[in-house]
Amino acid sequence: MSDTGPAIETSIEAETDTARGDSGGVDQQTAETVLSARDLEVFYGDERALKPVNAEITEKKVTAIIGPSGCGKSTFLRSINRMNDMIDVCRVTGELRFKGKNVYDEDVDPVALRRKVGMVFQKPNPFPKSIYDNVAYGLKIQGKDGDRDAQVEEALRRAALWDEVKAKLDASGLDLSGGQQQRLCIARAIAPDPEVILMDEPASALDPVATAQIEDLIEELSRDYTVVIVTHNMQQAARISDRTMVFLTGGELAAFDDTQAIFENPKSQRVEDYITGKFG
Repeated sequence: MSDTGPAIETSIEAETDTARGDSGGVDQQTAETVLSARDLEVFYGDERALKPVNAEITEKKVTAIIGPSGCGKSTFLRSINRMNDMIDVCRVTGELRFKGKNVYDEDVDPVALRRKVGMVFQKPNPFPKSIYDNVAYGLKIQGKDGDRDAQVEEALRRAALWDEVKAKLDASGLDLSGGQQQRLCIARAIAPDPEVILMDEPASALDPVATAQIEDLIEELSRDYTVVIVTHNMQQAARISDRTMVFLTGGELAAFDDTQAIFENPKSQRVEDYITGKFG
């Protein structure tokens, strides 16, 4: 992995924390903690979208975020790399720490943060450019030095797409199938070599075959990256994640535990009712 951006790097090295694991979480050693929410709240105007969230996300694991519609899953995800900054009425209180540094501190450059915390969206959104230029765009915009051809190839290989497109890198990314387009977007996200990959329902628009490919890819990526994925599909969360966060109506983090414990032995009746389909 490459070094953290200058606006974040020195603070990370200077700060060490033992973060809390509230809402069903388990205390983790600081060395393993990549993301730590502390009394994090998000408001859209006067409406509170997230009640105070306290949770830790550890490195090189897949953390799934599940819950009914409108419960704050995507709001929490977008808080991690400050995508909510793009919403004028959004206001954030509390802390969201990346490697010990609060990403909402005034000295943090959101662009530098997003070099380290990439994002893949629900609907594949390749640019109207060639396959090569789609991947190279992130490298160019982030000012990444090095052998551009080798970097593009490496990103496509990591996204399990190279063998399918290596003979047509000049073709438009829009000509690919839906599943290939999403893997192209993943390649674009990982090309600048982030440490965390955020995914907002990345397979919801795909067919079962393409979904299975994305799930296999997520498992592969978690060997090198910390992956946080929002999914509406509880079976998918059970299949691919190491730990699961359950948000319930009103933006409450009701549970955060190992995935097996969440699905087989939930500690809360409300979480059990959601998992078993009594409400959703």
